[in-house]
This record gives sequence, structure tokens and C-alpha cells, in this order.
Amino acid sequence: MSHSKTIGLVSLGCAKNLVDTERLTSALVSMGYKISGSYENCDLVIVNTCGFINPAVQESLEAIGEALNYQNKVIVMGCLGAKPQTILDAYPQVLKVFGPGRRAAVLREIVKVLGQPSQDQVQTLPRSGIILTPPHYAYLKIAEGCRHRCAFCIIPSLRGALRSRLPKDILKEAQSLKERGVKELLVIAQDSSDYGFDLKLENKPTITSLCQDLSKFNLWVRVHYVYPSNEAASLVELMGQGLILPYLDVPLQHVNEKILKSMRRPGNIEKTLKVIENWRKLCPDLAIRSTFITGFPGETQEEFNELLDFLKEAKLDRVGCFPYSDVEGASANNFENPVPLEVREERAQILMETQAKISYQKLKERIGKSYDVLIDDVTEDGEAIARSKYEAPDVDGVIYLKDGKGLKPGQMVRAKITDCDEHDLEAVLDKTFTSSLNFKKA
Repeated sequence: MSHSKTIGLVSLGCAKNLVDTERLTSALVSMGYKISGSYENCDLVIVNTCGFINPAVQESLEAIGEALNYQNKVIVMGCLGAKPQTILDAYPQVLKVFGPGRRAAVLREIVKVLGQPSQDQVQTLPRSGIILTPPHYAYLKIAEGCRHRCAFCIIPSLRGALRSRLPKDILKEAQSLKERGVKELLVIAQDSSDYGFDLKLENKPTITSLCQDLSKFNLWVRVHYVYPSNEAASLVELMGQGLILPYLDVPLQHVNEKILKSMRRPGNIEKTLKVIENWRKLCPDLAIRSTFITGFPGETQEEFNELLDFLKEAKLDRVGCFPYSDVEGASANNFENPVPLEVREERAQILMETQAKISYQKLKERIGKSYDVLIDDVTEDGEAIARSKYEAPDVDGVIYLKDGKGLKPGQMVRAKITDCDEHDLEAVLDKTFTSSLNFKKA
């Protein structure tokens, strides 16, 4: 048996980028290569970069530099790879640079550099391939690219136009994931509500029809990145019926009509409040997560205060916030009346402090209530770290079970909330209930 080449691999950025890394890893392992999370003793290193905002660009460049400290054979791919000169100016010694969606080209380059593994090293993988998340949940990417042209974003130029996957392929992957023990599917796309818009099928699928089919697997189905649209209301109806988790991740970005128009996004504060009110009528149990940008070019103090007033009235469950950052190639870079960096950052801090008070009150209302929770991890001290239907992994808070000794990741139990802070909750096992493992009613 010949020596198998080892490839070090690091993935930066969003969950969509992680799925790209999973697919590349699956292809490499099936070809016979070994994959390592460490750079040491590797024959080659791949850095899958993010290039959405300037801090992400800097993080990616630092990761490339770190890889080169260990190995002189480094291939760069991903979103920052769409700007090869940025990478080559900093590190002219990298072997090759590829933009997103170039997996086949990356594989060809690896074979060129390392050679083709022998037949005895080839491996057979499940249809769903290798997943890099904990084994009880997985990201399910349903589309690539985007058809929107938001002024602050360059995703369409990085990842191209909207390209939805066929429903049959998505469902086959979901089936494979369930067979492997996955209990939660995290549905992702650049805009999940746009799913199917581009497909030339007689019965054009939508995100709602897709989620109806996914609900039949009797798994937790959590949908991310939903544009505020009519399709979002249809999804919320499914949530109200208990078919998918009552969790809506909808990036609103702002609520002032002038700023939204400048961002090339629809809406205003009154319309958005009415939409949220309607969602909550359709699904009273709904948890809403959103993200906002502070200090967008032209944003006045009055317009920022309008955003704060919205938060106080809307009482969203989870909120993320980013001070506006120029992105190379984005049209907003040239807009008039830029907001000073220190003001953008100060406003982001004020927004998050405002939301923290709201979040604390929302979480406080859950004290004394019991929920089915999914165990993500158990510490050496016997404390279990879990999530309910209201929390997505990595981006939201968690539930700490002090009496979690003996529990295992991926297990579903019933927990009673006993305390909270602004982000996380504490709970104990509720022994008066036995979890039915009926995910539809979780």
C-alpha cells in the first residue's frame, strides 16, 4: 500500500463557505487523500477564505500567512480568491488562487501537485459526504449565488447569479443525513426565500414546498437567511403548523426608508412592524433573529434613533449588528456623507446594549417553562450545553444544564428553564416529562 498524501484544510467565514469545504473534503477523501485540521506534517494546505468585509479579508490573509509558516505548498480558494491580486500582493509564493465555485479546478491542481492517490486508498462515502459540524446537525445548502444587488454587498460578483439545486437532490441529501443520525437540518442559501425562482420546472418549487417535503423526515428543520418577502409569510405558516421549527432568520439591515432605499432594499419601519405582527399571528411561538448595519453612508443620528425605536417596539429574539464597512467593489463605497468609523462602532455598541435589555426580558419569560432541547456538548464537569427550537448553533445563545452528567451530544431531553442572562439560559432536566423525540412538535 503506497503512502497517502495529507492535506491540511482551514475554512473561514459563513456556514455557506463551510458547506463548500465539506464538499471539497468529501471529494478529496473519496479520491484517497487524508485530511488534517493541523498544518503540521501536511503535504499541502488549502485555505478556504472569506472576503465579504474588510475584517474578514484581514482574517483570511492572516490565515494564509500562518499556513505558509508551516508549508510552502498553499492553495487559496473561496470568496477572497475572487480577488487574486489582493492575495498575491501579500503572498506571491502561494501555489494557486481560485475563486468560489471552482472545486473541480482546485481538485485538478491538487492532483497536479501531489499526484493521484492509488486505487487502494479510494474511499466510498455516503451521498451526503463528510460533514464538518457535530454529527447531530448539518447544514443543507439549497442554492448558490444571489439575484439581489444590495449596495453594501458583492456576493453576486463573488458567487454569481442564483442557482437553485433540484428538489430531488436536496431531499436525497437530507435522507442520507438522517440515515447517519443527523437530527437537525440547517437550511441555508444566500437568500433562502428565493429558492426555486430560477428553476425551469413545470411545477416550480419554492422554499415553502421544499420545507414541506423536508418536514416529512421528522427532523428539526431550521431555515436561515430569509429575505423579508411574501415567501417568508408562507414559511411562517408552516412553522405555525409545527412542520418546521418556529425560527425565522431574516436579515433586515435597517428600517429607515431612506437608508433602505440607499441600500437597495425594500421596506420601512411601519411596514416592517406590520409584517412582524402578521408573522406572530401566523405563529405565536415564533422566534425572530435579524442583523442590522449601523453607520451606513448617509445615516443620521435621527435615522439611527429610528432603528433603536424599532428594536424596542419589535422586540426581536436575537439580533446581530455590524458597523458598516467598505467592501472592495461595492457601490456603497462611493456614496456621499460617509459616517466616521468611531460613530459607526459607537452606534453598533449602543444598538447591541439596547437589544441586550430586550433579550434579557424575552429570555426571562421562559423561566419555569420546559422545552425539548438538543444536547450539543457535555463538559468534563457534567454540564450539558444544549439548544431548544429557539436557538441556532454558533450564532445564538445556549442552554446550560447543570445536571447533564450522563447525557451525550445529539441526545434530545426535556429541560426546565431556571435562570437566564442577556444571551444564555440555565436549566435542569425536567423529569416530569419524557421527550417524545417527535421533532415536528419540539
